[in-house]
Amino acid sequence: MRSAVAFFFALLLPLVAVQADAQTWPSKPVRIVVPFAPGGTADTLGRLVAQKLGETFKESFVVENRGGAGGVIGSELVAKADPDGYTLVVSSVASHCIAPAMRKDFPFDPMRDFTHIALFGGPPGVLVINPSLPVRDLKHFISYAKAEGGKLAYGSPGNGTQGHLTAEQLKQVTGIEMTHVPYKGASLAVSDLIAGHVKVTSTTLTTAASQIKAGRARALAVTSQKRVPDFPEIPTFAELGYPELTSTIWFSLSGPAGMPPEIVNRLNAEVRRIRARIEKVFGTMKRCYGLRRMRWLGLAKAGLHVRLGAMAYNLRRSWRLLAGAPA
Repeated sequence: MRSAVAFFFALLLPLVAVQADAQTWPSKPVRIVVPFAPGGTADTLGRLVAQKLGETFKESFVVENRGGAGGVIGSELVAKADPDGYTLVVSSVASHCIAPAMRKDFPFDPMRDFTHIALFGGPPGVLVINPSLPVRDLKHFISYAKAEGGKLAYGSPGNGTQGHLTAEQLKQVTGIEMTHVPYKGASLAVSDLIAGHVKVTSTTLTTAASQIKAGRARALAVTSQKRVPDFPEIPTFAELGYPELTSTIWFSLSGPAGMPPEIVNRLNAEVRRIRARIEKVFGTMKRCYGLRRMRWLGLAKAGLHVRLGAMAYNLRRSWRLLAGAPA
């Protein structure tokens, strides 16, 4: 009998230790991995949220950029980390929906290997060109690209990103040919566009916004359903006759699978409060993103996970159709 009781308490000890750790979390710096290069939307959102989380929890939330493979490299690192709440990742449509749909030997399962904590939201995509190209709008760009016969190259934030998908869809529906040049983040792709190393880039509107306003990049179309109020001169793909290119890029906060619910709940609640505390900033972002409202999900097994699953299915279907395979 005594041995049975001792065995029972031995089983309970790890659970008690985990609960105690969750109650004292955070007791050391928390790492937020941004799986893209500095300067892009994921990096901006990650640093903004990290700063505010640090102020609330009185502990450092350190952003670490681990770019590469469309967000896969940094995300894989987090998937294999201890689920103790000290390693998080800015997950995205690229790393957790599109990339897994592109290959069978993917290094992680975007649902089973992660705890999805809160959805940040996201901007529309934009097709931008270097002003040296002799075109003023999407119609003339398509004619120009066809005349070039495949000589044009376009940059994107990386293989498997929404920018990559949008450009490939544009190629398919218009019959143009362009060579894909993947970068380790949106900011690097935009920098090379401005420098003239690539003449076309498919990226996020937030990353290209300052260059568009400065006249160093010319925007041809955005992927939002309606024109963005801060950029009323940029038409949508839908109004130009390509409704299939309507999409929104999203980012969220995630951690390894098996994180203590207490930590997840605290993080989720705080991310939701961040919006209220920085309403002016997020109001500007909301207008730029062209969304009617920012959606901040509660911790819900039938919430963020279900939405990710649905988006993953739809994007997998899109990639298979692009590849000519059955959907």
